[in-house]
Amino acid sequence: MYVAGFVIPVPADRMEDYRRWAENSAAVFGRYGCREIVECWEDNVPSGQQTDFRRAVDAQPGEKIVFAWQIWPDKESLEQAETRMHADGVLDQFDAIPFDAKRLIVGCFTPISVMGRG
Repeated sequence: MYVAGFVIPVPADRMEDYRRWAENSAAVFGRYGCREIVECWEDNVPSGQQTDFRRAVDAQPGEKIVFAWQIWPDKESLEQAETRMHADGVLDQFDAIPFDAKRLIVGCFTPISVMGRG
């Protein structure tokens, strides 16, 4: 298992646009081997003393935080999928991104503990 995680500032009034964009993206990633994608819309994102999700992505007034992750079989699968998606041009076929992609945070992680996955 390999996890790609995202923190994304999205204008609150673009929630439905984001949901549609995320569903279309998930269909593509699924064809390239992604096993699971979870997209979460802000419900309770407190301000921190030192830092927090909002400051991390320079969220502006009226923006909500999306916390999302993708589960891939392993690091190699994700790397191969990214190479193939770029070569196939599928990433260029997405609808307009409904957020400022320059402020998105992405990171990939190797799990060290997993609970509740059969």
